[in-house]
Amino acid sequence: MLKGRTALVTGSTSGIGLEIARALAADGANVALNGFGDAAVIAGIEKELQARGARTLYHGADMSKPAEIADLIAQAESEFGRIDVLVNNAGIQHVANIEEFPPERWDAIIAINLSSAFHTIRLALPKMKQANWGRIINVASVHGLVASAQKSAYVAAKHGIVGLTKAVALETATTGVTCNAICPGWVLTPLVQKQIDDRAAREKIDKGRARTELLAEKQPSREFVTPEQLGALAVFLCSDAASQIRGAAWNVDGGWYAQ
Repeated sequence: MLKGRTALVTGSTSGIGLEIARALAADGANVALNGFGDAAVIAGIEKELQARGARTLYHGADMSKPAEIADLIAQAESEFGRIDVLVNNAGIQHVANIEEFPPERWDAIIAINLSSAFHTIRLALPKMKQANWGRIINVASVHGLVASAQKSAYVAAKHGIVGLTKAVALETATTGVTCNAICPGWVLTPLVQKQIDDRAAREKIDKGRARTELLAEKQPSREFVTPEQLGALAVFLCSDAASQIRGAAWNVDGGWYAQ
């Protein structure tokens, strides 16, 4: 389905972003990767995707810096012609009560989790409109739909991503470009594993119990969403069957939002 098209996935050197990149490559897309990590690991990811038939590009843009984002888009368009599928996945987290929340962490979370998507969309959209085809997929969170304590910046950013998704969907409604958000619940990524580890240390419990308690508090299925499930959803949102799905916030959360 995506043969000959190009996908840019931010934050794609691990976790959700990597699995989305894998899924898009498996469906025929060339992939521009972005994220931090060991150079040898990233080279291994490129080789893996190339073995699936994809052409690849890696760019280590810091997604908090607009100039680096602009260079990322420019290099991807130079290499592949245009970006057909844009997946805004890059994100960071910090947990603290608001009165104790470091202002610099607030600024970083808003920059990476929200503002970076504004910059990638505004830069990639013109060529999508020119081609009259494009898919913009913003990886938000169930925290783009509901809140949790001690996550003021993350919740604010993810609610902002859902709002940005709706606005872009309306602006592109008469074109062949769609814009939607995926809103995962708990996914066992390095980001969530750190929360489990921190909880275990804080409450002086073992990590297995911390994991169980984390799920039980929010996710009725008591099972983690898998990155592979999110990758499959991203591929679906690129399909013709999804051409009239516009401005949706798809919660994939084991029933979290249903409560």
